[in-house]
Amino acid sequence: MSVNGMNVLITGGAGFIGSHLTEEYLANGANKVVVYDDFSTGTMENLEHIKDGRLKIINGSVLDKNRLNNVVQKEKIDIVDHQAAELEVYSGIRDSERDARINILGTLNVLNVALKNSVEKFLFASSGAVYGEAKYLPIDEGHPLEPHWPYGVSKLSAERYVVQYHKLFGLSTTAFRYGIVYGPREWFGRVLTMFIKRIFLENKPPVVFGDGSQTRDFVYVSDVVKAHMLAIKNPYADGQVFNISGGKGISIKGLAKILVEMSGKELEIIYDNPAEGTASSFQPERIRLTGELRIFVLDYGKAKKIINWSPATDLKDGLTKEIEWILKKPKRWNTKPRV
Repeated sequence: MSVNGMNVLITGGAGFIGSHLTEEYLANGANKVVVYDDFSTGTMENLEHIKDGRLKIINGSVLDKNRLNNVVQKEKIDIVDHQAAELEVYSGIRDSERDARINILGTLNVLNVALKNSVEKFLFASSGAVYGEAKYLPIDEGHPLEPHWPYGVSKLSAERYVVQYHKLFGLSTTAFRYGIVYGPREWFGRVLTMFIKRIFLENKPPVVFGDGSQTRDFVYVSDVVKAHMLAIKNPYADGQVFNISGGKGISIKGLAKILVEMSGKELEIIYDNPAEGTASSFQPERIRLTGELRIFVLDYGKAKKIINWSPATDLKDGLTKEIEWILKKPKRWNTKPRV
């Protein structure tokens, strides 16, 4: 299947990843791209640079099944790319019911509308959070699924529905378990954005929790959206779930060091050790995550084998692009962290 000439619906299309997908679908020849977003976290600022008559923006919630169905019917949608979600781990901890409502029931709404209207392809943003703490490394798709947080539980449940709709109803679906996606337009709240803001915008040293040996797997946003294009074009991706990751781990301490070096500033990393669920004494707006993972590194071998995908962006190159973006738009992170 080709994107060329297709009508595409992107739920959450005004968000970080969704806005990059919007660009990619347009660049790949989509006839029309419909962004469907309730703008609870997405923003028009992520789309304002796109001057293309093929883009249509609709304010709507995935919990509004009737509105969603009317849009899919009216716009004659061929491809649905479902990015809309409650994506903040702490929000899910504080209000698990809301997290489940958006991530599970919202996904079911989108699936049912896609099935009812004979959509040709359904893509879903899952998360590496479905795995929980690593039992072995790197984590492949066969790893035990023991999520630490309600967010991971809701993503796993939604993902299972996505796969089931392929098996039961023949809907062409593909799900992606993302690593930590970063790049321009990233929302403020995760550790990388906090490091960048303190070092490059505030001339302050980064604050590392614990000894900084916690390991994370970062994948650049343009690499993520390319995985979507490859899955659409490859029939062997139907019914599959893929890890989409950088495939390499970096310690939080190592990440802080790289950013300080890139800044050229003489800043000494601050090590803080607040209890889980409490704020840093050096950075009060930052709260240590409950159930923090020690190691998170995903194996993208399945994606490489089936859809010929692998990450193309070096971490330093990707960091450079994100830093250049936020230096041009520093007000984008003048908000409280989304945690």
